Amino acid sequence: MQTTQKISVTPFQQADNLVKMLLQENQFRTLMAYYRSAMVEIETKFKVLNESLSVTHDRNPIETIKCRIKDPRSIIEKLLRKGLPITLESIEKYIRDVAGVRVICAFPEDVYLLAEYLLKQDDIQLIRVKDYIKNPKNSGYRSLHLIVKVPIFLANEKRMMNVEIQLRTIAMDFWASLEHKMKYKKDLKDADKIADQLRKCAADIAELDLNMQKIRNQIDKKDDWDSVSHFPIHIDMDA
Repeated sequence: MQTTQKISVTPFQQADNLVKMLLQENQFRTLMAYYRSAMVEIETKFKVLNESLSVTHDRNPIETIKCRIKDPRSIIEKLLRKGLPITLESIEKYIRDVAGVRVICAFPEDVYLLAEYLLKQDDIQLIRVKDYIKNPKNSGYRSLHLIVKVPIFLANEKRMMNVEIQLRTIAMDFWASLEHKMKYKKDLKDADKIADQLRKCAADIAELDLNMQKIRNQIDKKDDWDSVSHFPIHIDMDA
C-alpha cells in the first residue's frame, strides 16, 4: 500500500502562492491603481507647496520626493503577521502604508512647515502622526510619519485612500538609507556594538541638523526654531 507524504508549506511559500493568486485578480490590480492615484495626488500637493513656498520664503524647502507602492508580497506578509484575512477589504482597512511618499528636506524646520501646510488643506484627513524626530526609535531612526486620507476622483465616484508620508532631512535620510543596508547583512558579527555605533551616528547627525538650522536662522535673522510651536498636533506613538 502506497502511503502519501504530507507536504508542509512554509509561511514564505504560502505568501508566494497568495501573491500569485492576487496578481491574477482584476480587483486587486484596480485597488493598486487607486493607491497609485492617491500617491500621485500627495506628490502633486507637495510639488505645489514647494513652488508656493519658493515665492513666499524665497527658497525651495523640498530637496527630493520619492514615491513607492508596497509590493504584493510585503502586503501579504503583513496581513499574515497580523493574523488578518487575505482580502481586499483587509488591505484597505488595516494596511495603511500601501502607498508611500517620502519628502526629503534640507532643514528640520522645513519638515514641520510642510506637514503643517499639507494638513491645513481641507481635502486632507489626518489619521495618525508618529514623530520620530522628537521621539527617535531605539535604533536612532528619525523621521516624521503621517498617515492621511486623500480623495481620488474616478469616472463615477470619489474614494478616500490612505497614504503614508515620511518627512525627513537630508541628514536623516542619509543615516536611514545606510542603516537599512547594513541591518540586512547576514551573519553580522558584533551586532550590539554596531547598533550602539549607529545610535551614536544618529545622535551626531541630529546635532548637525540643529546646528545647520541655527546657522540658517542666523543668516535669515530669525529666532531659534522650536518644533513644538510649529507643529502643535497630538502625537500618537502607538505601534
